[in-house]
Amino acid sequence: MNRISLFALALLLLCPFTLAQSDSGDSARELIETLDLTESLQGNFVQQQYGNDGVLQGTSSGTFKMLRPGYFSWEISSPDSQLILVTPQYLWHLDRDLETLTRRPVSDSTAMSPLQLLGGKEELLQSGFNVNKTSDTLFSITPKENESVASAGFSSLNISLDNNVIAGMEIIDGLNQRIVITFQSVDKASTLTQSNFDFTPPDGVDLFYYDE
Repeated sequence: MNRISLFALALLLLCPFTLAQSDSGDSARELIETLDLTESLQGNFVQQQYGNDGVLQGTSSGTFKMLRPGYFSWEISSPDSQLILVTPQYLWHLDRDLETLTRRPVSDSTAMSPLQLLGGKEELLQSGFNVNKTSDTLFSITPKENESVASAGFSSLNISLDNNVIAGMEIIDGLNQRIVITFQSVDKASTLTQSNFDFTPPDGVDLFYYDE
């Protein structure tokens, strides 16, 4: 998977995301209450991207960390070296191979997203998506009719759980491309703090800061 598609994925995962509280309100509430049981989480991931023809385009792997509310780290170690770090203030993207660093502000509207859903609060949820529990461990999320796929960032999102902890995600975007994320060696017992997400731009990289 190339760098452009990886960064596009990062923006997709951080796009504004809300859950419906209407017909699918019970499923949405159950999902949030389940994820709410976890304050911090860390582990490994394998990420696969498929084209709209179903052909695998690339695979990446690495580690992730999450601390509620508002802190997330997504570090890619293979096939290249990249870091996507989210704090309540900024989204950082460091490409170590290209020696570039971008920083974008995080507004309140980006507080809920497919990955940041892990740290969501129920009072922040607004109408916009249908949530259905399709099995004991699988939830399916789709935009409602009044929410365009373009603004949602995806046409469907499946979240799978294992012992009340997220185990995987499958995202279908507006071009019918599929992203499959599998979480491995997930640890919710170890305590993370905000200091685990401290970040200082490394020397020698080209900096690109975008104002809000």
